[in-house]
Amino acid sequence: MNKEIKQRLKWIELYEKTNNAGLVCRRCGISRPTLRKWYKRYKEKGLDGLQDVSRRPHSSPNTKINNRIEEWILKLRKNRKLGARRIQNELLREHNFQLSLASIHKVLTKHEVKPIVFQRKKKDFIRYQRPIPGDRVQMDTCKIAPGIYQYTAVDDCSRYRVLDVFKRRTA
Repeated sequence: MNKEIKQRLKWIELYEKTNNAGLVCRRCGISRPTLRKWYKRYKEKGLDGLQDVSRRPHSSPNTKINNRIEEWILKLRKNRKLGARRIQNELLREHNFQLSLASIHKVLTKHEVKPIVFQRKKKDFIRYQRPIPGDRVQMDTCKIAPGIYQYTAVDDCSRYRVLDVFKRRTA
């Protein structure tokens, strides 16, 4: 016998012996509704009534998704390779049916649909390059603190970098 069932049985035996719900509840540290619930179940089903019962609902009347809607979602995914957000928009546009993104994701994961992965090729950056040193020099100014400025110059041919700090921000 389970430890919890033994404990509940002791509550009921104590209640039947004393016939005082307040005393039993104080002594056992439970509420009156809890004692009433377990006593009622024990009277109806005996020892089997003291076992835990699933709290899961027997039915879910507010479910929106049925087989037809699942087919719409999977068809949009397969034929047009749409993501959940676009599927949501297409369901609203084509079938006048509103569905949350989470619900669409549930359907896709239920049917083990793999996510569409696009590999974006990183664009090559344009490096400024000149054939003769000193032909083009890139310059930058940065304020470090009040009255202190950092000047940086980079030659586009040799990549030689010059850095210095000045008190004024003038050429």
